[in-house]
Amino acid sequence: MKLRVYLDLSNAVTRRRVAALLRADGEVALVGTADHADLVVSERVVATAAPGAVALAGAALTARELEVLRLVARGLSNKEIAADLRITTHTVKYHLAAVLEKLGVRSRTEAVSLGVRKGLVPL
Repeated sequence: MKLRVYLDLSNAVTRRRVAALLRADGEVALVGTADHADLVVSERVVATAAPGAVALAGAALTARELEVLRLVARGLSNKEIAADLRITTHTVKYHLAAVLEKLGVRSRTEAVSLGVRKGLVPL
């Protein structure tokens, strides 16, 4: 059974690009209305999934900071994150401190919670 996807994207260029990517997958079928879809791809989903910087509350998470946040959300320790990203634990701490400051939170748990609510961290 194919996954039925509806693209709720106002930008024509973005819609064409996303549609081309989805058409390349034989297990995906694009549908004309959201009522017939299993999945709706909206502007918010496309914006939060962008690989570059993510704007949030006047600050922006860099791609690396977002990557660190997502690994924290998976439950990895600083040492495990460092090994996974091939960086030092000091650099992980630096990125994590920047994430906490930019998100305006005090702990890893708060950062992940806010990240999930804002769509920065996938469930």
